[in-house]
Amino acid sequence: MLHVFGHLNPDTDAITSAVVYAGLLTRQGVEARAFRLGEPNFETAYVLRELGVELPPLLPELPAGAAVALVDHNESAQSVENLAELRVLRVVDHHKLGDLTTASPPYLRFEPVGCTGTLLLKLHREAGLSIEQQDAALMLSAILSDTLHFRSPTTTGEDRDAVDFLAPVAGIKNVEAYALAMFAAKSDLGDTPAETLLRMDYKAFPFGDPAAPQLWGIGVIETTNPGYVFRRQGELLAAMDHVKAEDGLSGVLLSVVDILNETNHTLVLGATEAKVLREAFGVETQAQLANLGHLISRKKQIVPTLERYFAPDA
Repeated sequence: MLHVFGHLNPDTDAITSAVVYAGLLTRQGVEARAFRLGEPNFETAYVLRELGVELPPLLPELPAGAAVALVDHNESAQSVENLAELRVLRVVDHHKLGDLTTASPPYLRFEPVGCTGTLLLKLHREAGLSIEQQDAALMLSAILSDTLHFRSPTTTGEDRDAVDFLAPVAGIKNVEAYALAMFAAKSDLGDTPAETLLRMDYKAFPFGDPAAPQLWGIGVIETTNPGYVFRRQGELLAAMDHVKAEDGLSGVLLSVVDILNETNHTLVLGATEAKVLREAFGVETQAQLANLGHLISRKKQIVPTLERYFAPDA
């Protein structure tokens, strides 16, 4: 059996893409099942609840040589711990190519679109398969989530076309209202522990010399209520300090993205992080907070800037 899963700290795209891709492979005669590498965030839980879709089980410990398919990621730091021991047979992703290596040639599908869901729609069409209502709703939800309903600079015309096609199939008549409901669910953080908030949408990235990289943790909280997050700044900074030590990081950042106003204010743990933000982005830190303006995409704006900054020949 092929184990299909998205990245650690899964978001809506990671969860729904695993479900949809496993279903697509099954329809093509490949025995496949969807799994997850963590607990869903509030938005994802809302989507699954609204659509009546069961949450995929946690990925069990897989023995060396087990067959897997990766969706919405390809870097080892964002995947299962023993990825190097597994047989990666398929990858469907919209991120940059990372450090993935395989023992045999895998099927790879990478395209610079805003969401894996957009690629999965293409795969259905290329296979000549109809789109089932539930799958349409899952792909639509993922695209709206990843592109922040087309607010993110990662958005492409293909993502917009995909939403136009999927909405009527999914039976979602008011896409804007549905997207706002998703974002409201994402923003309803309640009394969630600070470290949970930090790790909800959190990825670790190696920067600099590949032989001795610096590992940075970059978290994002996308919300329509940033004031709630900033009222918990002290708790979040303490959680960042703990995660930095626990994960052996060189630095950690937490971007608070105001979805509706399309702005990014980033929590800055200490002098190391403040120096990097000043030199890489040209912004100053005040009261452990840096205004990154409209740089709201970790994938397209934050990480590439840090990669250039830490490049060995920089």
